[in-house]
Order: sequence, then structure tokens, then C-alpha cells
Amino acid sequence: MPMHVPADVHTLSRTPEVLAQSFVTYLRVMGINVPIASTITYHKALSVIGVHERRNVYWAGRSTLLSQPNDIPLYDEAFDSFWEGSIQVDIKDPFQKDETLAAADIDLDSTEKDEKNNNNENISPLKYSHSEILIDKDFALYSEEELREAYELMKSINLIGGRSQSRRKVASLKQTQFPDLKTMIRSSFRTDGEPVKRYFIKQGEKKRKIVFLLDVSGSMEIYSRALLRFIQAVIVGRTKVEAFTLGTRLTRVTRELSNKDLDVALGDASKSVADWSGGTRLGESLQEFINDWGQRGMGRGSTIVILSDGWDRGDADIMAEQMGRLSRISHQVVWMNPLKASPGYEPLAQGMAAALPFVDKFIEGHSLESLSELAELLTE
Repeated sequence: MPMHVPADVHTLSRTPEVLAQSFVTYLRVMGINVPIASTITYHKALSVIGVHERRNVYWAGRSTLLSQPNDIPLYDEAFDSFWEGSIQVDIKDPFQKDETLAAADIDLDSTEKDEKNNNNENISPLKYSHSEILIDKDFALYSEEELREAYELMKSINLIGGRSQSRRKVASLKQTQFPDLKTMIRSSFRTDGEPVKRYFIKQGEKKRKIVFLLDVSGSMEIYSRALLRFIQAVIVGRTKVEAFTLGTRLTRVTRELSNKDLDVALGDASKSVADWSGGTRLGESLQEFINDWGQRGMGRGSTIVILSDGWDRGDADIMAEQMGRLSRISHQVVWMNPLKASPGYEPLAQGMAAALPFVDKFIEGHSLESLSELAELLTE
């Protein structure tokens, strides 16, 4: 279906968030399966390009929301109806639970209107998924029920992570500087000893290890309950992941969180960690990680993800020294700080200020959207 771009801009009054939520809801009603991760990406795209230009909004959705080419004709039809106002999906309050949407004001010709009235189909109610509301909601505001729902969404976030070179050589379809002599010799047996075809090998790749260091001190309690669930989902769904808690001491919880039963995993982790909601000595905990685990291989070439608000009662000099060591042995250090999303936030806390010069990526860590951002960042 050709894509026309008239100047109709009825969506000008919508925010990127409301537009993304309502349009995705309509696409699902039309039969297009849109994953939660794609919705997050679409919302982020609209936040950058705005909702004023029809062409931009169209291509942002087409490039982020569709998983197969067969959906394009249906997407075009849905977008035309949605943008031109023949179908309107109204979300009065995107943060209100169990919001009901209405598809109304259907622009039909007189024959269709008569048929519509005869069939009592004036309004088709659409149910807005509460899952969409949780995307931007602060973890600190989650209820226990919302935590359970968010966990299912966390499992859909594909944390692929980066790749690093391995020691192994693998076959290459393209010419490289490494000829595959063994394969060439074997193939020459079929051509009277003449190597008719040349074969090459290249450096192999492997998944880069991801190490999570989660602050479980008192100031992080309202966030650590959600972030621990995310880490458990990553460990269950991906290989080469390690997890530790930071507080007044370091505790490895990889084995405990590897149980696929979330309740069992959280229970086992709770029993293993003796300093839940206690004080914070991040510098000393990092030193313990590097001395006992990092230098022995776990930290070398790995992506280190620290989840902390940066509040530290320890020595700032120790914090800076250990962050420097961590930066040198790892591939990159990513710091997720839930407070970074707060208006006017500045990294002035003693621990955060000391650590920041050694951090490669400093991002938010307060919502599902920030976790999706982490997944995208680790694939770069």
C-alpha cells in the first residue's frame, strides 16, 4: 500500500508516551504482534524525533515495531486509520491502572454507517495493557503485584551482550590472512592432489562475560528488590553471567539466582546475603571482588555492571583506587544509578563522585526502560 503524507497532524496533542502506547495497542488489535521491548524502542525514538511529522512517526514505527515483512501492508492500513483520525485510541491518563480505550469516530460512507448501526457496533472497546504503564514507572513505586508483572517483562529483554575474540580459529567464507591448510589438503585428495579451492580461517568469537555488582544497602532497598529480579532473569536466560551483592561485604549470588523458580532463587539469595539493607562500603567491597575474583579471570575482559546509588560510607580514596583497578582489567564499566533519573540530579555523593572518572557508561537504573537501554548499550 503506498504511503501518502498529507499535512494532517491530529496527533500533535499527543505526547510520545501516549502516542506509542495507543498506537501499539491499536496494532495489536489489528493482529500485529508487538513485543514490549519494541514498544520501549518506539517510545524512545518518538521522544527524539517528536510526533509532529507524519513521515517520521511512520518510519519510526515501521523500523521498530515490525518483526516480519508480511506485516507491512497491515501496518500501513493501521497507520493511515490511526493518523487520519478514523480510528482514535484515547488514553486519558497513561499511569492509571486498567485504563479503557475506545475506538470511535469511525469514518465510513453511508452504507457502512447503516450496517454499523444495524449491528450495534458504534464503539469497539479496547483494553489498554497495564504492562505498558510499567515501562517508565519508577521501581520505587511498584507494588508487589507490579513486581511480579515486571518480572515477566524483564524476561523478554534480550540481553545479548558483546562478543570478544577467542583463542580458537573457525572457518571463514571470506579470504583472510590465515589459510586453512588442513582443509585444503583434505580437499585436494578429491582432485588428484591438486588444491583447486582455497580455504581460510579467522579468529573465533565468544560471548563476553557480564558481571553484575548490586548494591543492597539501606538506601538501595526500594530498587534492589526489582533489580535483583532482573539479574535473576538474565542469569537464567543467558550463559556467562556472574552476580555479586555489595554492602558492607561482598557476596557471590550467582548459584542462588540460577534457579529458574524466582521465589526459590530470591529466598536462597536472601539467606546467603548477611548485609541486606545495611551500610555501604563500596570501595572495600570492590577491592574484595578484584582481589578474590576479578584478577583471577572473572573480571578480565568482562563487562562490569554496577547497580548502585553511589552512597558510600567508606574512604573515597579507596573507592577511586579500586575503580581504577576495575577499569584497567575489564572491557568496560557500566554504572546504573536509579537516582540519575531524578530532576536536577548531580553525582555529588562521595562514592559516586570518586567512581565516575573510571566509568565508561553512566545510565539510569530506575525503570524497565532503563533496563532496555542497558541491553541496547551492551550490544554496541
